[in-house]
Amino acid sequence: MTDHPIRILIADDQANIRVAYRVILDAQPDMTVIGEAADGESAVEQAHHLRPDVVLADIRMPRVDGLELTRILAGPQVTDPLRVVVVTSFDLDEYVYAALRNGACGFLLKRSGPTLLAEAVRAAVAGDALISPQVTVRLLRHLAVPSLPPRSPADHAGMEALTPRELEVARLVARGRSNAEIAAELFIAAGTAKNHLAAIQRKLGVRNRVGIAAWAWDTGNATR
Repeated sequence: MTDHPIRILIADDQANIRVAYRVILDAQPDMTVIGEAADGESAVEQAHHLRPDVVLADIRMPRVDGLELTRILAGPQVTDPLRVVVVTSFDLDEYVYAALRNGACGFLLKRSGPTLLAEAVRAAVAGDALISPQVTVRLLRHLAVPSLPPRSPADHAGMEALTPRELEVARLVARGRSNAEIAAELFIAAGTAKNHLAAIQRKLGVRNRVGIAAWAWDTGNATR
């Protein structure tokens, strides 16, 4: 976590949504909203100027939509990416895939509620990714993240690089388990689960738990 309140930029074309998010997030002791944007173009400009810790972005916005905003701020080609969490009313697979491929570090449905909204912001800052439970497992069964190694006869090399415990953790991540749930199922401390995740990310060369889960499903390891 940062040593200052998490600085958040809200991008949504509905004023009532921006107000609701600000009330929720400013009420958190470790967060502060530093800006609001009613369209994607303004959000990009403010993000480059303010350099927030996290950008919350709706998908359907005028001028620049949230998927393009995510690509501009967090895409694979960005040298100094920002953390973007996409928050939308639309539970569509193509939106989820596009957002994550464009570099989003979270995908929430607006109906997920205030607790998950705050958790998603904290997860993004911690280098993790939070996806609404309603879409997690469905998504991970089909997702192939561009940062993953291409399929080849050497596909099992990544699997062999992981310890048996790390393989267990990767399987649970692929099934949509949180760090706390992984710790409970494996009878380990939450900090130990987090350490395993960091090691797995390093070995597989992926950014976050979404990459771990996608690797597990892609290699068939998620169902073993």
